[in-house]
Amino acid sequence: MPAFNRHGGAMHMADNTNNGGYKGQALSLTRLKPGIGHLCFDLQGSSVNKFNQATLDELRQVIALLADSGLQGLVCSSAKTTFIVGADITEFATAFKLPESELLRWCADCNSIFNALEDLPFPTVSAVAGVALGGGFEFCLATDYRVATPAAAFGFPEVGLGICPGFGGTVRAPRVLAPQKAIEWISGGRQYTATEALNDGAVDSITAPEMLLDAAEELIQEALREKAQWQELRARKHTAVPTDLADIFAGVKGRLLADRRNHNPAPLRAVEAMSRSVSADRETALQIEHQVFTTLARSEIAANLVQIFLNQQWLRQRTAQLQGSAPAVRKAAVLGAGIMGGGIAYQSALKGVPVLMKDIAQQGLDTGINEASRLLQKQVTKGRLTEDKARAMLTSIHPKLDYQGVEDVDIVVEAVVENPRVKKLVLAEVEGKLSGTAVLASNTSTISITSLAGSLQHPERFCGMHFFNPVPLMPLVEVIRGAATSEQTIATTVAFAQRLGKTPIVVNDCPGFLVNRILFPYFGAFSQLVRDGADYRQIDAAMEAFGWPMGPAWLLDVVGIDTAVHAQAVMAEGFPERMAYDFQSAIDMLFAAGHYGQKTGAGFYRYEMDAGGRQNKAVDETIFSSLRPAQHQQREFTAAEIVERMMLTLCLETVRCLEDHIVSNPIEADMGLVLGLGFPTFRGGALRYIEALGLPQFCALADRYAALGPLYRPTKRLRAMAAVGQKFYE
Repeated sequence: MPAFNRHGGAMHMADNTNNGGYKGQALSLTRLKPGIGHLCFDLQGSSVNKFNQATLDELRQVIALLADSGLQGLVCSSAKTTFIVGADITEFATAFKLPESELLRWCADCNSIFNALEDLPFPTVSAVAGVALGGGFEFCLATDYRVATPAAAFGFPEVGLGICPGFGGTVRAPRVLAPQKAIEWISGGRQYTATEALNDGAVDSITAPEMLLDAAEELIQEALREKAQWQELRARKHTAVPTDLADIFAGVKGRLLADRRNHNPAPLRAVEAMSRSVSADRETALQIEHQVFTTLARSEIAANLVQIFLNQQWLRQRTAQLQGSAPAVRKAAVLGAGIMGGGIAYQSALKGVPVLMKDIAQQGLDTGINEASRLLQKQVTKGRLTEDKARAMLTSIHPKLDYQGVEDVDIVVEAVVENPRVKKLVLAEVEGKLSGTAVLASNTSTISITSLAGSLQHPERFCGMHFFNPVPLMPLVEVIRGAATSEQTIATTVAFAQRLGKTPIVVNDCPGFLVNRILFPYFGAFSQLVRDGADYRQIDAAMEAFGWPMGPAWLLDVVGIDTAVHAQAVMAEGFPERMAYDFQSAIDMLFAAGHYGQKTGAGFYRYEMDAGGRQNKAVDETIFSSLRPAQHQQREFTAAEIVERMMLTLCLETVRCLEDHIVSNPIEADMGLVLGLGFPTFRGGALRYIEALGLPQFCALADRYAALGPLYRPTKRLRAMAAVGQKFYE
């Protein structure tokens, strides 16, 4: 494959000989040929290269050697499939807790390494295969040139962690990339392809993987031939950006400020830093970056977002442990079509697992196939699938009115109506038709798995597999362990969930499992607030301002008022002390009137389909007035009162789930809420939220509302933790 570059010129083969130099635990220095050094990253004991302190220390040593080496050029590459994924967040999260003065010194010390790289007395090139993200991309920007393979990816993901680039990214990006593109890259936080990077000025050429080092060497030779051009590139990175960017900065800052749903200050602070630093020299610009980075890194939001990142890493490792050596699922089946069954079948087909979709009625099968077809066509429209690929995937979904072929599947997901009697009949019926190794799972949202297993001959091969709606969008799958569920069954189900692109969390059996058990006390607090005179529209506004993607009334309309009433009855039976209510709620009134939310066009709000096929929510004064009888009194609530009453019940039920061993640790509890309910990530999860308030302060706040009932009363264990200063995340 030929190489393409912005400077012109052909790419020639290099004599790849190694003549010694430096060998450490993270990188080595050898020679591509006389006069050209080769710095290779290869962090031992890790599948990826990342900047931990040891790597930075070695890089400092190597650059000191290079400064007096007499070389004519340097090529930097990776021995792994990735270039550098960024900083080691696990290690640097500790540095973020340093006092401000110490963290500022740490930033300056790290950047002195990148400055020394940038100031080497010869041209330098980063040869990038795989990803170069965060600190990895900042390293690339410190070299003079960048050459990439077609599959390479670049970006600044730092804002997603509540911070900004800290290794010179805000300084070098607008001096290397097209300045307006640099602003987009840093404030947006997304990854860019090699082609996008080439178009935006982030890389100088793209070449085939087997020619990567040769292409890098040719850039060195070109720089040596065109010394004035190379030195001009160097000079540009030390001085102010000549372009007037005032209007661009104002526009980006205006858009960020207008986004009321964005509670993360990092994108705006990063843009503000760049707006000040583009007119400064390198030293002054870096000082601006250090200050902004330090302020953001020491914030509660950054701590929460970093913890979410660490939680995700832990969950990946936990998933790998749980699935162990489970055999691959070659073929699956879904019982019950419709929207949910069609969504599960679509996800299975999308990920390359052929699936039988069985229903008792042709109408149900038609609905399921139409749903899968709609979702596949959506992928085509977005350019993620070709028409041919989408058709092939759709044909891997086999609609059935009988059980023919089910004997060949490795897992069956039952997704029929949420009725224990119906589910038991269906489960018992299909069990007799499965192979002796197939796993049977129920996509139930509330019904006890141990109870459903009572109808089975082999309860050890049965578990829960709770998908969240809409299946393609919601990342969480709860894998529910019944009393008799075997570890092999859990392993197979976890492996299947991961194959579908989902994040599985294994939970123990109880009514509602983890997410719905926590959700319904939250809905209970909502019903009590409306009963006590609160305007449900104000409740929604307060909770959305808090960070939820939608308020509780809107969420109930999306879930379905009928579904909520049914699930509420299950929860009340399972936890009568806390979740059985002695009043008629607004939810009950809507159900009695046949207003089930989005599915009927009316619930707490009125819904109408727009031209694009989306349901738009509108306030209907008639609906609002019809719910007045549900209010036992009229009074005004502050937004703070609403948030306190809503969040206390949710957080306390999360604590109870942890104490009842529904999940094994705080990470699973918090991530279940983030992935399954859309809990605001910048708050870190319910248990992190309690810690942010302080356990003693949280208990005191709950005591103020104790008269509202058991939902608001802290557990003995929580009070004991508060008394001794114990935390959930130690």
